[in-house]
Amino acid sequence: MAGEVESSKALSGLLNGLAQNAFHGHSGITEELLRSQLYPEVPAEEFRPFLAKMRGILKSVASADMDFNQLEAFLTAQTKKQGGITGEQAAVISKFWKSHKIKIRESLVSQSRWDNGFRGLSWRVDAKSQSRHSAQIHTPVAIIELEFGKSGQTCNPSTGEVEAGRSEVQGSSLAAQ
Repeated sequence: MAGEVESSKALSGLLNGLAQNAFHGHSGITEELLRSQLYPEVPAEEFRPFLAKMRGILKSVASADMDFNQLEAFLTAQTKKQGGITGEQAAVISKFWKSHKIKIRESLVSQSRWDNGFRGLSWRVDAKSQSRHSAQIHTPVAIIELEFGKSGQTCNPSTGEVEAGRSEVQGSSLAAQ
């Protein structure tokens, strides 16, 4: 396996595949696909730990959004660790990160952003028809409905409703204006 794993071209392809799967949402890139395309002579039981190690390193580097000094320190520590990576692998990882850092960071930010936006507002004044206290029945109440959704999405918006009676409206800063 040592000769196969040391191949910088295969490792670069592996890192690319892992990044596509983990950060860009291409779920069709599976462990078996990566092994069969990049390391066909390596048995699955030997490939799995290597894949897990590379996936862990890539996720650590990406989640910490490492700059190049941090990356070098991290990779140096990985090379000195028992069961870690080789110097050649560290060089391939470093080269990969330098060319993919911006795209991976943008993808992570995009995935973690709450991208909902305000899509609409409707309001009305109604009279309460039910209440725990009979004195509150038939009193005016303002009902405000807010609609939120992802930008560009036309179906399944989220809605929220706020109901305010006379006392809530009079006590608010809106009533003072």
